Order: sequence, then structure tokens, then C-alpha cells
Amino acid sequence: MSDFKTIVVLLIINGKAEEALELLSKQYNVNTPKLKVGLPKGHKTTAYGCYTSKTETISVLNSDFLCNPFVILHEFYHHLRCRNVDKIHRGTENNANKFALDFIKT
Repeated sequence: MSDFKTIVVLLIINGKAEEALELLSKQYNVNTPKLKVGLPKGHKTTAYGCYTSKTETISVLNSDFLCNPFVILHEFYHHLRCRNVDKIHRGTENNANKFALDFIKT
């Protein structure tokens, strides 16, 4: 799995976050989330990214964060933890941080 994690992180760093999300989604057997630049209206501008379960979309503050593995992986964790049936966000911030750091430290 560490080769997989390295590939995912390198894809994100090299500006291929959508490709990384496709690989992650296949690995974890979930739908591939959409990716967009710009946070949803009313969202804190102090956040670098957010996940919207209703639209299955990872949003990042600006295009610089498309190449940030921590932000992309952190938000993907929220996508993983959101149940498709009720769309309730079930991931904690601490666990999302651990998930992202586990990929990055490899």
C-alpha cells in the first residue's frame, strides 16, 4: 500500500489531483468526488478546503491547494466517511488529519 500512497501523493503534487481521486476512489470502492476551486458560499475563508456531501464535491480555497496533498487527502477522508444513504458527514477532523498524514509520511 505504501507504493500506492506514494503514487497518490505524487499525482497531487504534480497537479493531477483528479487522477489521484480516481485512484483513491477505486481503491476504497466509492464514487469519485468532484473537485472544484472556490469554497461554497457562507463557508469560512480560513479553511483551505471543504467537502460537500450533498454534491459529493471537494472544494479548495484556490488553485494553489489543488497541489496540496494534505488538503486533498483530508477532504477525501470526509468523502469516504460520508454514507451514501443519508449523506451525513461522519468524519472527525482529527481522523481526517491522520488519514492525510499517513499518506504523506510514506
